[in-house]
Amino acid sequence: MEFIKRVLSTLTGIMLFCLLFFLGIIFLGAIMGSGGDDVITVKDNSVLELTLDFPIKDYAGKTEFAEYPFLNEDEKNGLFNIIDGIKLAATDDKIKGISIDNNFIQAGLSQTKALRDALLKFKESGKFIVAYADIYTQKDYYLSSVADTIFMNPVGAMEFKGLYSEQLYFKDLQEKSGVKMEVVRFGKYKSAVEPFLENEMSDNNREQISVYLNSLWTEMKRDISKSRMIDEAELNTIADSLLARNATLAKSSKMIDKIAYHDEYIDGLKYAVGIENDKKLKTISIADYAIHAADKLKLKSNKNRIAVIYAEGEIIYGEGDEDKVGQGTMGASLKKAREDDKVKAIVLRINSPGGSAVASELIWREIELTKKVKPVIVSMGNVAASGGYYIACNADKIIAEATTITGSIGVFGMIPNGKALADRIGINAEQVITNANAVSFSFYEPMSDVQRAFIKEGIIDVYELFTKRVADGRGMAQDDVKAIAQGRVWTGTDAVKNGLVDELGGLDLALKYAAEAAEIEEYKINEFPIFKKDLDKMLQDFGLVKAKETILKEELGDVQYNIYKEVKTRTQRKGIQLLFPYNLDVK
Repeated sequence: MEFIKRVLSTLTGIMLFCLLFFLGIIFLGAIMGSGGDDVITVKDNSVLELTLDFPIKDYAGKTEFAEYPFLNEDEKNGLFNIIDGIKLAATDDKIKGISIDNNFIQAGLSQTKALRDALLKFKESGKFIVAYADIYTQKDYYLSSVADTIFMNPVGAMEFKGLYSEQLYFKDLQEKSGVKMEVVRFGKYKSAVEPFLENEMSDNNREQISVYLNSLWTEMKRDISKSRMIDEAELNTIADSLLARNATLAKSSKMIDKIAYHDEYIDGLKYAVGIENDKKLKTISIADYAIHAADKLKLKSNKNRIAVIYAEGEIIYGEGDEDKVGQGTMGASLKKAREDDKVKAIVLRINSPGGSAVASELIWREIELTKKVKPVIVSMGNVAASGGYYIACNADKIIAEATTITGSIGVFGMIPNGKALADRIGINAEQVITNANAVSFSFYEPMSDVQRAFIKEGIIDVYELFTKRVADGRGMAQDDVKAIAQGRVWTGTDAVKNGLVDELGGLDLALKYAAEAAEIEEYKINEFPIFKKDLDKMLQDFGLVKAKETILKEELGDVQYNIYKEVKTRTQRKGIQLLFPYNLDVK
């Protein structure tokens, strides 16, 4: 009886907490809604702090709560908000220069290159860029190498050693656990399912990873070489022998300019802006300045619009959200832009490894309908592969970064099978059927030859459709597409050579072509998707997901938790997949 009382007391407390939490949100929202937006003030003689130690997405996102509009959010910390801030800073008399300070950038390589290119343009203004770090990661150094002067802590460290990628293989794990993935694939380079079939990397997979890693490294070396005036061959020597691993070696190798403590770096900034050491340095974070830049852009009045629609994340069949691309939000965004007379052209920004074949086809169809009415230009980010390329191939023009990963034109299907586990723990599944193929799938039975044949047939059909979509969209013969397909991954540089991409560049180049196609010179940008949220449903789920993740991380540790997430994600995918061969983690 005491136990029941304690349980009821706990449940009552939880319900009361949720109610108070809900009322608190309403009260806080009412205050925020009536108080107006905060205005970002930029002081004279300020330094823009480019510290990018938060996850950077191409699109920060717009969120709308239908019943609670005061909770609506329009974040301005996305990649292109930051780039807009850098552009504005070049002409802002109050900004004297940029400081890249202890960055630990959380962005992909193509995003980092886009930021680097924006900084190179900023330097044309004659304003300074300086950089400081206690520890330079490889990506941090790539960004910081644009600086006029690079500082490093006397006891600091630098990671400059070349790139590598690590793949996990699960064949033995399947045999030990008794849960096996039944796999059907098409494309000798389509390696997304290879970890479930083998214990070692195939020669084809190793070949394509080696090619694209070397292509990325070549691009990084070329950019660093130009900025630091160090020969590319010398940069390879520095990487091979780790000749920049500490401050002294980094300076000897001309990778940095000065060895100093952080307070000395700040004194140097004060000198650069012309204030005395005993005065406080005026700074503004890029997060705040991006909001300031967005407010400035709002003031520009123009009836013409270019819609920028972001497809960011794995493609799933469904509505989609900030982390997943669904045909629901994508279709609604394309339709809204298509039917808006003010929108003259559309830029589709893709940063996706692909995913559901059905969802990719449905998004392709919306692009097909849109292209008949208005120009559609694609801008590729870190990755636009497999299903990500499927939705790109139909555009009027495709622009990619040199470091974009694209292609991966191949298909696979994967079904979990727990027959061995069931036998091990004493479970026997019996089926009663009315027709020969009534059992299309059972977790407790191995895939039959007939089932495998039907799935393979479906995969071949999707592959044929995929290569036809590419051939029609790119003006190529289907056989020529198949010659560069088979799931093969390409960098943006190589994709231009084989016809999958038109030109190298960033979002600004895509916008330029969109404006030219629409025959407009001045325009404003409308960003999509707008994500619709249901606060009531969110409150129902309050705390449960995060609590579970926290517990698992504490029990498993970060490495094992990431393996758990990877296996779980792979086993939850439904239907035929157009997905990038592996989880992209270049180090």
